[in-house]
Amino acid sequence: MIEFESDIQNCLPVLRAGGVILHPTDTVWGLGCDATNESAVSEIYALKQRPLTMPLIVLVPDEQDVLQHVAAPDLALFDYLKTCNQPTTVVYEGAIGFASNLLGADGSIAIRICADPFCRALLKRFGKPIVSTSANLHGSPTPSCFADIDPALIGKVGHVVGFRQSDPTKARSSTLIRWEKGVPMILRP
Repeated sequence: MIEFESDIQNCLPVLRAGGVILHPTDTVWGLGCDATNESAVSEIYALKQRPLTMPLIVLVPDEQDVLQHVAAPDLALFDYLKTCNQPTTVVYEGAIGFASNLLGADGSIAIRICADPFCRALLKRFGKPIVSTSANLHGSPTPSCFADIDPALIGKVGHVVGFRQSDPTKARSSTLIRWEKGVPMILRP
């Protein structure tokens, strides 16, 4: 059995019911929910006390998922992403099938193809994109490991993943880019 199988089994009913999970990603620990469920997305905004005008990031397991949820992405972007040395989130135009309160004012969506084994397994089993935003209150420092997460926030989610909680490795947020006419525009290094 995979070491995180029980966590996946515990996350799935929470996600399906529109709840929020606290989970490790390929970057920092994140608050996650069903990216197609408007009330679940609203719950994350409320938990983080984040302004609704600040869009959230979505995780998917594969390039194919980006193609299903974005209108006409430039395929050259996928070649660029393979050259990146750290996790990179891309702001895409023409989001399809996401909760409306997840999109930017211009209809864009920030998506990261996640390489983390736990996240990939969870995403594939859930079968939908998952919102993932850093596990902190808006304006507070991004926690670099599980031990840095505010205990009050931990107590407000439907499931806290046990996998990697004891890992002291300090993580950082992903690079954020917008792909414009074949050129990456860095929004967050």
